[in-house]
Amino acid sequence: MATDVFHRTAYAEQMAQQLLQPSPLQMNVRSGVLLSGIRRVGKTTFLRQDLVPALEARGALVVYVDLWADRSKSPATLVLDAVRATLQQMQTPGSGLLQRFKGLNLGAVGLMTLGFQIEHLGTPGGATLAQAYSELVAKARVDVVLIVDEVQQALGTEDGTSLLHALKAARDAVNAQPGTPGHFLFLGTGSHKSLITDMATRHSQPFTGALTTAYEPLGQDFVQWQLQRIASAPGVVLPSAATAWAGFEALGHRPEEMLKALVQLQSSPAPADQAFPIICATLASAAADVELRAIEEFGELGQAVFDFIAQGSETGVSGLFGEEAMASYAARTGGKVPTSQVQKLAEKMISANLIARPGHGIYTVADPFVRKVWLERRKLLQR
Repeated sequence: MATDVFHRTAYAEQMAQQLLQPSPLQMNVRSGVLLSGIRRVGKTTFLRQDLVPALEARGALVVYVDLWADRSKSPATLVLDAVRATLQQMQTPGSGLLQRFKGLNLGAVGLMTLGFQIEHLGTPGGATLAQAYSELVAKARVDVVLIVDEVQQALGTEDGTSLLHALKAARDAVNAQPGTPGHFLFLGTGSHKSLITDMATRHSQPFTGALTTAYEPLGQDFVQWQLQRIASAPGVVLPSAATAWAGFEALGHRPEEMLKALVQLQSSPAPADQAFPIICATLASAAADVELRAIEEFGELGQAVFDFIAQGSETGVSGLFGEEAMASYAARTGGKVPTSQVQKLAEKMISANLIARPGHGIYTVADPFVRKVWLERRKLLQR
């Protein structure tokens, strides 16, 4: 049966296995998992359509929260609302959650009884998240997974910091309990690579020590599925599989841009394999323009710093404040540049998610797609 969603079953099963049944070498997942990936590459679709069902199929109780779902609400409010809604379903006869989890350890009437008022969870005088999750795991006897999408939104505010500390307290309260019948697993995802890395590496962060991993972008199987899905339409024009894959790579593995390119191909008078790469290159350039304009706002020095990073390895470059780098900035700007000024610019570009700092003294372009377009334009200018 045709579907509008490309399912990544194997990837979801692998991640669910690692979270719920970790090997002795994978036990650090219980400290938390932070998954990073650039915007618009299908992370949220994967989480909701594949990972959540895979976790539930293994008997886990999953709470999913998207911190970009309602930007008018604080991250703490969104998380507490989601937890309350889940607990409420466990006390509601015939709820979808109870029907999916018929193996839960429930009371005589088939419902979960809790020793606190759900509506007061997280409020002064009410139960804390640590108390709620401890009681939930103890009574339901299941693993509980909290997935927070775009978790970096919780950083930088007192409310968000308090939330993260509350979630750490919940993790410790459940997982450190001797003989616990289940575990509390925290999975945070984000599109801001440096902030996600900082969450796991800075000692001031509550989830320091958490496992950080990169989201695997969609591959050739997705391109094949997309071509097959639209091939049945009458009179449709399609590129070859090889041309389609090359175009998808040029678009930064972004599924929405891929579909847009295929739509534009239908009105092109040129042969498909000739027109499609041009269409993809044009869309890629347009998509990168927003980021590239942001770089221009940092002035000539900012562009020089970004250029130095972009010309390095895709995994990162060191020596951003070294003698060679400082000489290149001076040549670009036409005057001596103080190291402190470069340091301030680098911090600002990290905050803007233009560059990332995956390790001490190592810098990289946050989005490999933007780096590719930058280098291509640089090459054209040199010609």
